Amino acid sequence: MSEITYSRQGDYLIPDLTLPTEPELPLGRYALMHRDYLEKHKRVTYLNLLTSGRLNGHLHEVEQTALQRLELLMKQLSAEQGVTEELKEKTPMQWVGMMNNIRSQAEEVILTELIYK
Repeated sequence: MSEITYSRQGDYLIPDLTLPTEPELPLGRYALMHRDYLEKHKRVTYLNLLTSGRLNGHLHEVEQTALQRLELLMKQLSAEQGVTEELKEKTPMQWVGMMNNIRSQAEEVILTELIYK
């Protein structure tokens, strides 16, 4: 355990506190959205993760989970709705529209289950 040092501010001694260093991890869209949500709506959780040096690790894990879940949901919804490579070849514009809808549905699930939780 490190020794606490103090700085004099007028008549007061203020502890010199520093946050633990965290590894730099790539944070994508979902991680940043989750960080903003924690910072605004789950302040205690955000501060606990930040001061313990686990915030970046948590956000990176949320990002990876969200991306894996997005891929899985899109495959499942595509199969359920009959969006196939054959459809892509025959009517590409319809395929694009259906895939955009599927992506929106999958993202809505991810936002509800992972990001804003």
